[in-house]
Amino acid sequence: MESFLISTGIVALAEVGDKTQLLALVLAARFRRPGPIILGILVATLANHGLAGALGTWLPHLMAPEVMRWIIGLSFLAMAVWTLIPDRLDEDDAKLAGAGVFGTTLITFFLAEMGDKTQAATVVLAAQYQAYAWVVAGTTLGMLIANVPVVLLGGGIAKRLPVRAIHITVAVVFAILGLATLFGFGERLGI
Repeated sequence: MESFLISTGIVALAEVGDKTQLLALVLAARFRRPGPIILGILVATLANHGLAGALGTWLPHLMAPEVMRWIIGLSFLAMAVWTLIPDRLDEDDAKLAGAGVFGTTLITFFLAEMGDKTQAATVVLAAQYQAYAWVVAGTTLGMLIANVPVVLLGGGIAKRLPVRAIHITVAVVFAILGLATLFGFGERLGI
């Protein structure tokens, strides 16, 4: 359950101001059909984070635990730095003719998530916790928590959030997780 809560919180906060949140805003403004957009976000995130979570749970089986601990710890620290770098949405990310609202959302969201912070976070969290279903469910819920209000309410809600402060908070959480992993505090605490 801890892996679910941490995954949900980290991704919900990390997604604020992310390019996929900007994509959700563009899709909502363009199509004005929240149902298919939200469903597209859900399915794209489940597919993308499902693959990322599978990779994360598989990686520790390839390496010695000590090596994996260093990789996970350094990955958390890298995520801390990456979280502080603002995302920008490429206009081509939102263009997909002829696929309908659901199809456009599904494809653009899936592709926009490839190599994104939240996808990388899903890999690292799944490797750390070895709880595939809980991590994927948590990161997917985190994506929905961050993106559904933007789809339903438009940019007004996103513009009112202190994006920089949220990114700094997420970076600090990633840094703490990274340091705790590197110094073995998680093992001592039963994490």
